[in-house]
Amino acid sequence: MRILIVEDEVRLAHTLADLLKRQGYTADECHDGVSGLDNASSGIYDLVLLDAMLPGMDGFTLLRRLRSDGHTVPVLMLTARSDVTDRVHGLDSGADYYLTKPFEPQELLACVRLLLRRGGETRLDDALTYGDLRLESGTFTLNCQERSVRLSRREYDLMELLMRNGSQIVTKEQLLLKVWGYDSDAEDNNVEVYISFLRRKLTHLHSAVRIKTIRMVGYCLEVES
Repeated sequence: MRILIVEDEVRLAHTLADLLKRQGYTADECHDGVSGLDNASSGIYDLVLLDAMLPGMDGFTLLRRLRSDGHTVPVLMLTARSDVTDRVHGLDSGADYYLTKPFEPQELLACVRLLLRRGGETRLDDALTYGDLRLESGTFTLNCQERSVRLSRREYDLMELLMRNGSQIVTKEQLLLKVWGYDSDAEDNNVEVYISFLRRKLTHLHSAVRIKTIRMVGYCLEVES
């Protein structure tokens, strides 16, 4: 799971990123509203932690523009202002939940888990299902009926993204950004290598699910009849 932190207090942003990474999430940071909107609109994030007061563009404006452009990524608003009017403003702008600073780390993590469960429509009991496959988030295990295999972290992230999109095409650029991150020097061939790893494991599982290559574009899943 990849989470975007839009927070202008750099030290707090680093603290939140470290907290999330210790829980196994991938966390990226940006520190102003303009870059926050650009990153949140990329489609590679499963959740956005959004500060209300930001330079360049405040969080409420960012959120309204994000929603008006059709983006449905879950958003957790963070603010130091506890006034009811501000909370209502945030929720009316499209926030999924509202957390007032200061907050306890465990409270934040509980909110993150809640919103990620809401965002994953096919997730059941912290597992993701597609066709005859079940992907276990806690153990990085991919199951098919009585067979199972353990995935590496990159294999898991790739498989999760493909399963969440199902028959919809995921481009190589999206895979690189979401799995390897903005700062990585990974290239298309890195994606191809890990896709080949996953295909071998699907064959081992005797799964009816296949990873289909869309030439010059990316990949999607299909279920053989």
